[in-house]
Amino acid sequence: MRIELRRSVAPWAGTVILASSLAFLYLLKSSSWWHGTTAWTAQWTSLAMWTRSLLFYLWPLAVGFGALQGLRDHRSRMTELLTSTPRPARHRAAVPAGATAITLTSAFALLVLVGGVQVPAHTSYTHLGWLPISLVGALFLVAGALLGMGAARTLPSVLTPPLLAVSAFTFTALMHMSLGRTTTTAPATGLDSTQPNRLSLLSPEVEEVRSTLVTLSTPVHIGQTIWLLGMALTGFALLIAATPRARLTALAPVLAGAVLALLVLPSDPRRMYVVDKTAAELVCDGPVCVTRAHQDRLADLEAPGKKALRLLRAALGDRAPVSVRENTAVLPEGSTPKWSRTTVLFTFDDEIVTAASTSEELTWALLAKGLVPGCTPVGWSGFGDDEYAQAVAVGWVLGDLKPLPGTPSAARGELAAKSGSAWRRLEALPPAEQLSRINAMRAAALSCEGDPFEVLTHEVSR
Repeated sequence: MRIELRRSVAPWAGTVILASSLAFLYLLKSSSWWHGTTAWTAQWTSLAMWTRSLLFYLWPLAVGFGALQGLRDHRSRMTELLTSTPRPARHRAAVPAGATAITLTSAFALLVLVGGVQVPAHTSYTHLGWLPISLVGALFLVAGALLGMGAARTLPSVLTPPLLAVSAFTFTALMHMSLGRTTTTAPATGLDSTQPNRLSLLSPEVEEVRSTLVTLSTPVHIGQTIWLLGMALTGFALLIAATPRARLTALAPVLAGAVLALLVLPSDPRRMYVVDKTAAELVCDGPVCVTRAHQDRLADLEAPGKKALRLLRAALGDRAPVSVRENTAVLPEGSTPKWSRTTVLFTFDDEIVTAASTSEELTWALLAKGLVPGCTPVGWSGFGDDEYAQAVAVGWVLGDLKPLPGTPSAARGELAAKSGSAWRRLEALPPAEQLSRINAMRAAALSCEGDPFEVLTHEVSR
């Protein structure tokens, strides 16, 4: 094994896997894996999911390097000599296969370790639920490399490694873009969106991390493990097969693994990517609650949250929300958000919350989320009437129109003009009439039926 590690392509495979993945992560610091609560070093689950997402190109690399390793005997023109020795073929194949598995597993483990040493600095929430995600990721690399070795042993050509790598990359791309996606139409908006189907789980890539509370379910881990064990067995069987019949028989494990995996893997996207109930458990200080995953942020949120509730109570009376809570609902991308009349729901990735730099600005942000939480479809972004309505509503509560956190510089002039005009007309009305207009606007905002700003401006102009 020591000689194999020194003289084979296995160490180079591990080096390329580790170096390319770190370069990908660190050279693209403007990407989503560096920002917000879902940054790759912000939480353990996010770390595991983001490093798994890199397999969209790491797995084809592993398949290609495995094929290159499988061509060694053919390139050396030693195949007949080695097959004539009394040593069993499985013994000869175990050493290069083991060396490749060790280096690829070590490279992926080092990648996770680089992120893992940074996670404790960003969160106090620790758990082991992320381990299966990473372990299956390492198994994907090993199984892919073994399949590449076996395929190259069966089809010994200089074109085999690049063709296998391109085929593996095409497979992951198709699973992520078309074959592994199901198009659905949101009934509320009429907009089309796609969700992963069962076939997509045969791919090593995972969905983009949109919430730190989302993880892969146990049936997904089990089904993928079955599929990968079948793939690895087929690769090893092809590596030691000496006759056409043996090579044909070697395909049985990967086919059986695919069938069994598809029987085990869930078909409902809501059972593929699930909420981690332990991470989503609420930790409260009076009426202000956050998830256990963000428990260390509760101290900073407590005072602004309670102040926001007092201001809303004074402004809205009995219709005011009575609690502030981090939103644990994870809805499909493109769906309409769901809000509560009695609870101010927010996430630490809400732009208005993230941009709040002081306790006072955080209070304004929570006021905005309590009055006009926003109806932009999940996973989408934009700036428009919801933000205008937020500015008017918060200005009405505070008695002064203020630019809210997260307002883009380019939009401040237009926001001041539109919101300022509506706010001045609102302030000119009797107090009872003002409250009636605000309640009508809030009802539209909470139900996501109609435009809150249009409701407010229409009512004010009457």
